[in-house]
Amino acid sequence: MRRIRLHVDLPLQAHTRIALPDSAAEHAVRVLRMRDGDPVTLFNGDGHDYEGALENVGKRNADVALHEATPVANESPLTLTLAQAIARGEKMDWIVQKATELGVTRIVPLHTERSEVRLDERRAEKRLAHWQAVAISACEQSGRARVPLIEPAQSLTTWLGALQGDAARLALLPEQGKRTRDLTLTASAALLAVGPEGGWGERDLDALRGAGFQALQLGPRVLRTETAGLTGLAALQTQFGDL
Repeated sequence: MRRIRLHVDLPLQAHTRIALPDSAAEHAVRVLRMRDGDPVTLFNGDGHDYEGALENVGKRNADVALHEATPVANESPLTLTLAQAIARGEKMDWIVQKATELGVTRIVPLHTERSEVRLDERRAEKRLAHWQAVAISACEQSGRARVPLIEPAQSLTTWLGALQGDAARLALLPEQGKRTRDLTLTASAALLAVGPEGGWGERDLDALRGAGFQALQLGPRVLRTETAGLTGLAALQTQFGDL
């Protein structure tokens, strides 16, 4: 039987009983058609899976009796931040989903000089909530018990101005860069900046270079923005993480 994992934004503790929040209950009862006694695993982002079983299943509600808590040790030893210029349509959903599966720690949606997507405050809030839901769903599927942080959409210059720490600063820049096999990381952390469909603008490039970003090369072919960041994450995970 397929293991069902559900994220709940609630404190969880073994040997207790909780009522599922409306969204999780509806997904379990109406979408997955789960019934009393069906096993279910809950997680809330604290690094544990909580094994339990459904009880008191109604048309749109259900309780869960939690039996035990199990630490989940599948987070990458490499702390990865993907700073991604906001892509059009469903491309950004794809990037968030796959980056989560690849073990990213943080995603920063960026407005850049050549960005084709511009979000006003209202749309930005809605898209952030949507991307968070995409990341949660990817954690449910992939077995992660910690949900990556997705920051509010912001300009490249705002993000660069707030950077601290000694993480490796890497960007997909037009000049010849280093391959991942040639990199040396002084800390187990890396930032990867990826431009929009039309590439970085000159002001973006000056800002990235001024902030200490070095060019990362992902091979001889030109990759689309929705491919480039994921390829970079996979390459870094292979060299320094857990792939």
